[in-house]
Amino acid sequence: MRSRTSTTMGALHPILFFAGVYIVVLLFSIFICSTIFYSCSANKTDIVKKQEPKATPTATGYTTASITLVK
Repeated sequence: MRSRTSTTMGALHPILFFAGVYIVVLLFSIFICSTIFYSCSANKTDIVKKQEPKATPTATGYTTASITLVK
């Protein structure tokens, strides 16, 4: 019987895969932690509410109403 041999790339595939996953997770964790840090250390600003314009009456002056029948 012929013995099975694996190539160097095939033997390193699991190690390279987990190294790649580790690098991706490391980059995401740096991004998430820096986002949290900058949001916590941001200057406090006053929240200004936008004023809504006052409602103007309709051109006809009529208003709509619902009418229900009472028995």
